[in-house]
Amino acid sequence: MDYQMANNRRMLAKRAATGLGWFSIGLGLTELLCARPLSRWMGMGDKEDVVRFYGVRELAAGIGLLAAKDPTPWMWGRVAGDALDIATLAAHFEGNPRKGALMTALVAVAGATAADVMTARELTTRKEDARATLRDYSNRTGYPMGQDAVRGIAMKDFSTPREYRSSTASPPAPGSMH
Repeated sequence: MDYQMANNRRMLAKRAATGLGWFSIGLGLTELLCARPLSRWMGMGDKEDVVRFYGVRELAAGIGLLAAKDPTPWMWGRVAGDALDIATLAAHFEGNPRKGALMTALVAVAGATAADVMTARELTTRKEDARATLRDYSNRTGYPMGQDAVRGIAMKDFSTPREYRSSTASPPAPGSMH
Protein backbone atom coordinates (compact mmCIF):
# COMPACT_ATOMS: atom_id res chain seq x y z
CA MET A 1 0.00 0.00 0.00
CA ASP A 2 1.48 3.34 -0.97
CA TYR A 3 2.07 6.11 1.53
CA GLN A 4 -0.75 8.38 0.29
CA MET A 5 -3.38 5.63 0.55
CA ALA A 6 -2.18 4.66 4.04
CA ASN A 7 -2.27 8.30 5.11
CA ASN A 8 -5.83 8.71 3.76
CA ARG A 9 -6.99 5.60 5.64
CA ARG A 10 -5.33 6.84 8.84
CA MET A 11 -7.10 10.21 8.48
CA LEU A 12 -10.48 8.50 7.84
CA ALA A 13 -10.01 6.27 10.89
CA LYS A 14 -9.17 9.29 13.06
CA ARG A 15 -12.22 11.13 11.71
CA ALA A 16 -14.40 8.10 12.48
CA ALA A 17 -12.96 7.99 16.01
CA THR A 18 -13.84 11.67 16.46
CA GLY A 19 -17.39 11.03 15.24
CA LEU A 20 -17.73 8.06 17.57
CA GLY A 21 -16.40 10.23 20.40
CA TRP A 22 -19.24 12.73 19.86
CA PHE A 23 -21.69 9.83 19.55
CA SER A 24 -20.39 8.47 22.86
CA ILE A 25 -20.95 11.82 24.57
CA GLY A 26 -24.50 12.07 23.22
CA LEU A 27 -25.31 8.49 24.20
CA GLY A 28 -23.71 8.95 27.61
CA LEU A 29 -25.74 12.07 28.32
CA THR A 30 -28.91 10.27 27.20
CA GLU A 31 -28.18 7.26 29.41
CA LEU A 32 -27.27 9.48 32.34
CA LEU A 33 -30.24 11.85 32.11
CA CYS A 34 -32.89 9.42 30.83
CA ALA A 35 -31.94 6.24 32.70
CA ARG A 36 -35.40 5.60 34.13
CA PRO A 37 -37.37 5.85 30.85
CA LEU A 38 -34.68 3.88 28.97
CA SER A 39 -34.56 1.04 31.48
CA ARG A 40 -38.39 0.86 31.57
CA TRP A 41 -38.61 0.91 27.76
CA MET A 42 -36.25 -2.09 27.60
CA GLY A 43 -38.14 -3.93 30.35
CA MET A 44 -35.28 -3.42 32.83
CA GLY A 45 -37.09 -0.97 35.13
CA ASP A 46 -35.05 -1.75 38.24
CA LYS A 47 -31.69 -1.32 36.47
CA GLU A 48 -31.65 2.45 35.98
CA ASP A 49 -28.47 2.76 38.10
CA VAL A 50 -26.72 0.37 35.69
CA VAL A 51 -27.87 2.50 32.74
CA ARG A 52 -26.56 5.63 34.49
CA PHE A 53 -23.22 3.96 35.17
CA TYR A 54 -22.99 2.97 31.49
CA GLY A 55 -23.76 6.60 30.65
CA VAL A 56 -20.79 7.77 32.71
CA ARG A 57 -18.63 5.17 30.97
CA GLU A 58 -19.78 6.45 27.56
CA LEU A 59 -19.02 10.04 28.56
CA ALA A 60 -15.52 9.07 29.66
CA ALA A 61 -14.90 7.19 26.40
CA GLY A 62 -16.19 10.12 24.34
CA ILE A 63 -14.06 12.67 26.15
CA GLY A 64 -11.05 10.36 25.86
CA LEU A 65 -11.58 9.95 22.12
CA LEU A 66 -11.83 13.68 21.58
CA ALA A 67 -8.94 14.68 23.86
CA ALA A 68 -6.37 11.94 23.22
CA LYS A 69 -3.52 12.36 20.77
CA ASP A 70 -3.86 8.64 20.01
CA PRO A 71 -7.52 7.54 20.07
CA THR A 72 -6.70 3.83 19.59
CA PRO A 73 -6.89 2.71 23.25
CA TRP A 74 -10.10 4.68 23.74
CA MET A 75 -11.64 2.96 20.70
CA TRP A 76 -10.77 -0.45 22.16
CA GLY A 77 -12.32 0.78 25.41
CA ARG A 78 -15.53 1.47 23.49
CA VAL A 79 -15.41 -2.06 22.07
CA ALA A 80 -15.05 -3.47 25.61
CA GLY A 81 -17.97 -1.29 26.74
CA ASP A 82 -20.05 -2.58 23.84
CA ALA A 83 -19.36 -6.16 24.94
CA LEU A 84 -20.53 -5.23 28.44
CA ASP A 85 -23.69 -3.61 27.02
CA ILE A 86 -24.48 -6.70 24.92
CA ALA A 87 -23.92 -9.01 27.89
CA THR A 88 -26.18 -6.88 30.10
CA LEU A 89 -28.95 -6.72 27.53
CA ALA A 90 -28.70 -10.45 26.76
CA ALA A 91 -28.87 -11.27 30.48
CA HIS A 92 -32.23 -9.48 30.70
CA PHE A 93 -33.77 -11.15 27.65
CA GLU A 94 -35.18 -14.22 29.42
CA GLY A 95 -38.66 -13.53 30.76
CA ASN A 96 -38.60 -9.88 29.65
CA PRO A 97 -42.08 -8.61 28.70
CA ARG A 98 -40.49 -6.00 26.38
CA LYS A 99 -38.45 -8.37 24.18
CA GLY A 100 -39.07 -6.26 21.07
CA ALA A 101 -37.62 -3.13 22.67
CA LEU A 102 -34.74 -5.10 24.10
CA MET A 103 -34.03 -6.62 20.67
CA THR A 104 -34.06 -3.12 19.15
CA ALA A 105 -31.49 -2.03 21.76
CA LEU A 106 -29.36 -5.13 21.01
CA VAL A 107 -29.41 -4.41 17.27
CA ALA A 108 -28.45 -0.77 17.91
CA VAL A 109 -25.56 -1.81 20.16
CA ALA A 110 -24.46 -4.41 17.59
CA GLY A 111 -24.34 -1.70 14.91
CA ALA A 112 -22.29 0.60 17.14
CA THR A 113 -20.03 -2.34 18.01
CA ALA A 114 -19.37 -3.02 14.32
CA ALA A 115 -18.38 0.61 13.76
CA ASP A 116 -16.21 0.58 16.91
CA VAL A 117 -14.41 -2.64 15.98
CA MET A 118 -13.73 -1.51 12.40
CA THR A 119 -12.40 1.87 13.57
CA ALA A 120 -10.29 0.36 16.37
CA ARG A 121 -8.79 -2.22 14.00
CA GLU A 122 -8.02 0.41 11.37
CA LEU A 123 -6.36 2.67 13.95
CA THR A 124 -4.32 -0.25 15.27
CA THR A 125 -3.28 -1.33 11.76
CA ARG A 126 -2.26 2.21 10.78
CA LYS A 127 -0.24 2.54 14.00
CA GLU A 128 1.56 -0.74 13.26
CA ASP A 129 2.19 0.38 9.66
CA ALA A 130 3.69 3.65 10.89
CA ARG A 131 6.05 1.72 13.18
CA ALA A 132 7.01 -0.70 10.41
CA THR A 133 8.08 2.09 8.05
CA LEU A 134 10.73 3.39 10.46
CA ARG A 135 14.19 2.74 9.08
CA ASP A 136 16.94 1.16 11.18
CA TYR A 137 20.17 3.11 10.79
CA SER A 138 21.90 1.67 13.85
CA ASN A 139 24.53 -0.09 11.71
CA ARG A 140 25.50 3.11 9.84
CA THR A 141 28.71 4.94 10.73
CA GLY A 142 28.53 8.06 8.61
CA TYR A 143 31.75 7.16 6.81
CA PRO A 144 31.11 6.37 3.11
CA MET A 145 34.01 3.89 2.93
CA GLY A 146 33.45 2.47 6.43
CA GLN A 147 35.30 3.03 9.70
CA ASP A 148 38.25 0.78 8.90
CA ALA A 149 39.08 2.73 5.73
CA VAL A 150 39.50 5.98 7.66
CA ARG A 151 41.23 4.65 10.76
CA GLY A 152 44.65 6.28 11.16
CA ILE A 153 44.37 8.58 8.12
CA ALA A 154 44.98 11.70 10.20
CA MET A 155 48.22 10.28 11.59
CA LYS A 156 49.73 8.98 8.31
CA ASP A 157 51.41 12.22 7.30
CA PHE A 158 51.40 14.00 10.66
CA SER A 159 54.46 15.75 11.95
CA THR A 160 54.73 17.87 15.06
CA PRO A 161 54.80 21.58 14.22
CA ARG A 162 58.20 23.16 14.71
CA GLU A 163 57.08 25.52 17.48
CA TYR A 164 55.99 22.52 19.57
CA ARG A 165 59.22 20.61 19.19
CA SER A 166 61.71 20.56 22.02
CA SER A 167 65.42 20.61 21.31
CA THR A 168 66.13 18.00 24.00
CA ALA A 169 63.35 15.54 23.29
CA SER A 170 63.13 13.39 20.24
CA PRO A 171 59.96 13.80 18.18
CA PRO A 172 57.16 11.34 18.94
CA ALA A 173 56.65 8.45 16.58
CA PRO A 174 53.76 8.87 14.13
CA GLY A 175 50.56 7.42 15.55
CA SER A 176 51.63 7.62 19.21
CA MET A 177 49.88 9.89 21.63
CA HIS A 178 52.08 12.47 23.34
